[in-house]
Amino acid sequence: MQPSVFISGASKGIGLATALRFYAEGFRVGISARGQKALDAANIAMPDAFVYQADMADKAAVQSLAARINTDMGPLDVLMNNAGIYMPGEMHSEEDGHFERMMATNLNSAYYLTKGVLPAMKEQRRGTVFNIGSIASIEPYGGTYAITKHALLGFSRVLREEMKPHGIRVVTVMPGAVRTASWDGTDLPDERFMPAEDIASIIWDTYRLSDRTVIEEVIIRPQLGDI
Repeated sequence: MQPSVFISGASKGIGLATALRFYAEGFRVGISARGQKALDAANIAMPDAFVYQADMADKAAVQSLAARINTDMGPLDVLMNNAGIYMPGEMHSEEDGHFERMMATNLNSAYYLTKGVLPAMKEQRRGTVFNIGSIASIEPYGGTYAITKHALLGFSRVLREEMKPHGIRVVTVMPGAVRTASWDGTDLPDERFMPAEDIASIIWDTYRLSDRTVIEEVIIRPQLGDI
């Protein structure tokens, strides 16, 4: 049976690059994003992909999305929690609402989506969950963004322990600066950033390992260091 992968926040950047990689490798691919226009563009590149518009900061929307994934795609072989937003600021002075919005998108979405699709994965006793963190998962910068990414790393570590008896691998990927739309407007040269395709390749190579092996945490930085 054709293996399946679902990636949230996959209409651009790391999510899209990874979706395209798994699609090229023969997977059934499902993706979600907030913007329909970007989803339509991704669907052109992957004509038979399952495409869902969803606000990952909305608990009910995430739970509904999980139910649709289970119905449309069946048990997943790979889940990649990639949805996330960055709102600049320092914790002590950032605008009211930053904390709630970023926690809902960067952490809660992964929690509720994983809980929604995990029972079917557990039943088949195999699968891999990728949680896309950040260098901010281990470095204290970025205000609430770093708080959410630290929390996502904690979520991954707990999930890893809980899934050991069920044959499900859990991997946290923590990249530094990647050349995506979030860096549009910067005057830094592209050479200072990692390409999203490199992150997708690392995710693919990590997935391809034997079921007896798991790379629990991956830290990836630009050659010249963090930005």
